[in-house]
Amino acid sequence: MTHPTDTLQESIARQREALTGILKEPLHDIAEACSKVWGDRQQLNRVLSQALSTIPNCKFLYALNTDARQISDNVSHSGIEAKDFDRDHADRPYMAEVVPSTDFLLSESYISLRARRPSLTAIQIVRDFAGSALGFIGADFDLRDMPLTRELYEEPRSWRQIKGDPSIRGTVFHQTRVASVMDNNLDTIISVVEELMLDHGIFHVILHFSSSRAIVWLLDDPYRYRLLDIESLIDPNICLAYPNQKYPDNALIPAEQIRPILENFQQLRFMDEMFYLRSGTLNIFNGIVGLTFSCDGSHYIPYDEFLNQEHAFWLIQEPETSE
Repeated sequence: MTHPTDTLQESIARQREALTGILKEPLHDIAEACSKVWGDRQQLNRVLSQALSTIPNCKFLYALNTDARQISDNVSHSGIEAKDFDRDHADRPYMAEVVPSTDFLLSESYISLRARRPSLTAIQIVRDFAGSALGFIGADFDLRDMPLTRELYEEPRSWRQIKGDPSIRGTVFHQTRVASVMDNNLDTIISVVEELMLDHGIFHVILHFSSSRAIVWLLDDPYRYRLLDIESLIDPNICLAYPNQKYPDNALIPAEQIRPILENFQQLRFMDEMFYLRSGTLNIFNGIVGLTFSCDGSHYIPYDEFLNQEHAFWLIQEPETSE
């Protein structure tokens, strides 16, 4: 199993690199201008106000001394705010990070104190003509306002295993599967769900075996889910409620593999009285099968890998997830 966060972290790193390229030079220029009026509150406010337009989407721009105490007002696009003058920033996340030798730091994201929003701060060291540190220029940003490329993160098709609630895992050896209404009608339900996915536009389904229900998403209405109770699932007439729709050409799961996947759900549901499938998820576009077992452990696995696993494999895996 590969670790999926590698790609996610790479995507975040690319965004941070792009932001650094946007912010580093203008903050360096601001620091140089501020060094000439360092210690003069009004002059610092003036320099920061004039420079604000060079920092895209900046919420607040301000100056701090070497003790992280604010020596200017907050400069924003709506004007100058004096409320944070002399504020101590030493305990804020961006001041806990080590500024690199480049004198510029783009902080890790954090939750802002007042707006309670994901934010980050760019820090630039201010130096005098001799190279001694005078303090810092801080530039605060709301993440939602940052000039990012906003490339859509592509979820990797890799096997992910996630442990569940420890209180459930701790009692798994004391539980026994109780047959649900869905369990007693799975042959019919598999045929109904297959029909809905192949010919009626359902592209994502979650089957909850213990509570005898399903949640489905349709191609023509993808932003809202529909709840199907057991009476609907065991009645083939439900197919009349959804218009005929061709199976999508861009689905990652071939149409002929839908039934084998659903039948594998059925076999995992009955594979053992203690370790058994509680819910199964199938999405035809990302090609991922989701499994949650009686120990509350979950697996997210590409459909082809799922179909290649023997059922005995899951009996070996699940006790490990319950530790």
